[in-house]
Amino acid sequence: MKRMDYINSSGKKFSRRGAVLIIVMVISLCLVTIALYFGDSMLLEYRAADNVVEGYEASQAIEGARRYIQFILKNSEDLGYIPDPESYKSEKVKIGNASFWFVGRPGGETSEDEKPAFGMVCESSRLNLNTATREMLEGLPGMTSTLAAAIIDWRDTNMELSPGGAESQHYLLLDNPYNCKDGAFETVEELRLVMDAEWDVLYGEDTNQNGILDANENDGDKSPPDDNADGILDAGIIEYLTAYSREPNQRSDGSPRINVRTQRQELRDLLRNTFGEERANQIEQATGGNTQNVRSVLEYYIISRMTAAEFAQIEDALTVSNEQTIPGRVNVNTAPSEVLACLPGMDEGTAEKVVSARTQKSLDDMKSLAWVADVLEREQCIEAGPYLTTRCYQFRADISAVGLNGRGYRRDLLVFDTRGGEPRVVYRRDLARAGWALGSKIRKEYLQRERKEE
Repeated sequence: MKRMDYINSSGKKFSRRGAVLIIVMVISLCLVTIALYFGDSMLLEYRAADNVVEGYEASQAIEGARRYIQFILKNSEDLGYIPDPESYKSEKVKIGNASFWFVGRPGGETSEDEKPAFGMVCESSRLNLNTATREMLEGLPGMTSTLAAAIIDWRDTNMELSPGGAESQHYLLLDNPYNCKDGAFETVEELRLVMDAEWDVLYGEDTNQNGILDANENDGDKSPPDDNADGILDAGIIEYLTAYSREPNQRSDGSPRINVRTQRQELRDLLRNTFGEERANQIEQATGGNTQNVRSVLEYYIISRMTAAEFAQIEDALTVSNEQTIPGRVNVNTAPSEVLACLPGMDEGTAEKVVSARTQKSLDDMKSLAWVADVLEREQCIEAGPYLTTRCYQFRADISAVGLNGRGYRRDLLVFDTRGGEPRVVYRRDLARAGWALGSKIRKEYLQRERKEE
């Protein structure tokens, strides 16, 4: 066959075979590009499907965690007290291929920056929005006097305007008008409807609401949120508030308590049956037989001059209220110093003193309020007594979960109420949009494992 040559535009000859080779190479390159494109697309589809599966795994892990918490609370030996953290698992608990964590709070101790504390949180560790006075609210870090006044106006049932506060006439002038509620707070997030409750006041620097200072929360204006890069977490006021804390005003066995202010004969019988005639008479003499003005069980303990061991035997049987439920008392065993400092008779110094003292106590030692009298002065105890408790019936579980390879992140905040003995969920909120809550250390562990597998 005769070889055929072609002449290009410049007048030079070139071979037909060379032209075919170039065409074949171009086609091959196109095919390879298409193959890579579809391969990359398939890889993305595979990853997306994998993420969906791990998301389902994480969601089911949260449901498993919910049931696990209900089991823990229902079978707790001490109803009304926070379970011993050593008695249950709260960190990287496996359910099938997934794992879950209960994101907790340091509890007065400094947590490492790269890893939060883990465990359930007592709701009584916080000030109750529905019972805290304006002065108590104003004592919180970051709280403004106008916001404290607006909170009082929002929850009270009258339309009388507090100094610096806000009633419906303020809210009806907004672009999206609404009335002042003039009723109790049902959730803490309801604060976002209240005048002056700006985002930075509510959440501070802790945008992912995990109780620790993450890297992006300590870098100034380099990344959200805006922060002062001082190495100290500004948690925002929402960290210290609740709408759920309340206790049943009855003994642990469900029987009625004795009101030390009004039931003098029943109180006398209790003392005699517990301590005998002679010791009961000594206690009555110490109180002068006049307890009608006693404001708290802790005050009764102080004026009775009982020993701590004696008081622990009868404390559960005593009250100063005839109400069926006592809302809003603060758990002195678990509340942070920022909350304790807001209570009457206390300040930053005494609050730190209480927090320091309780680290030296066992859980059994702190079941009675008597230990507080060893830390605070007499008058401080009497002032703070009506607002203190050692009990907790509502528990917060901030549950974070991931699938097999650390993907499919899910996070739900649940509040459990144990009054009545059967733990039930009274509040649930999806917190995944707040961001990764498990700290950089756990994230790095999953990333390193993923690289090894690849």
